[in-house]
Amino acid sequence: MKFTKMHGCGNDYVYVNCFQETVEHPEEVSRRISDRHFGIGADGLILIKPSEKADFEMDMYNADGSSGAMCGNGIRCVAKYVYDYGLTDQTSISVDTKSGVKYLDLMVKDGRVEQVRVNMGAPELTASRIPVLSEAEQVIGRPVEIGGEEYRYTAVSMGNPHAVVFVEETDCLELEKIGPLFEHYSGFPDRINTEFVKVLDDRTVQMRVWERGSGETLACGTGACAVAVAAVLNGVVKGNQVTVKLLGGTLQVEWDREKNLVFMTGPAAVVFDGEINL
Repeated sequence: MKFTKMHGCGNDYVYVNCFQETVEHPEEVSRRISDRHFGIGADGLILIKPSEKADFEMDMYNADGSSGAMCGNGIRCVAKYVYDYGLTDQTSISVDTKSGVKYLDLMVKDGRVEQVRVNMGAPELTASRIPVLSEAEQVIGRPVEIGGEEYRYTAVSMGNPHAVVFVEETDCLELEKIGPLFEHYSGFPDRINTEFVKVLDDRTVQMRVWERGSGETLACGTGACAVAVAAVLNGVVKGNQVTVKLLGGTLQVEWDREKNLVFMTGPAAVVFDGEINL
């Protein structure tokens, strides 16, 4: 199988061009190639496929083999791949995902994509649709006791479910302990991605993320979008544009509240091309 290893802000996936390759049993393939000791090493597998609904389809699998609905960093890399590897010459494209068709604008320099702006769609705030179990229609700053500690979280879906928790510090968090407790908490029926966020100033936040199915990752695009929405809803930033600092880099997120659309802009990079015998 020919593949390309790519990353967006350190959120790394193995990409396969399914215009040329056929991948059988992608769940097992994702588990195998994601292993950082015995495989290629990645947060998961992304298959780039033909689509009847859009220019391309992104079929995503997490490191544990579970299917993913959407990945903000991953879709930026899809855009870079299809342009840099000659599958399109357009700088505005559409990509079908399990959370709907997304529209992307490619920023090209010297014939290569450097940054991508993604229309991530509308944030979902209705608890039952995220889903989280709640008597209230929306969950904004709701207290929850997990692992013997009380946290306040805001629930947002950007195609996949997120619990955003504002904390005083992120550097000293025992995320490998706290993250799984949130992921498998009974109030999150489909498991959840959890962002722990420190407010740096009225336009900038810093986050660490525990992704369901993958553990802590260096970045999460949908998570950064959920964080920006939660920051606005909780009044911890001014305006609707938020700089989100992640372990792997920085993303710019804008929530256009008039249109109720979230836009994310960030980098995409190729690490290497290779082949693996499956």
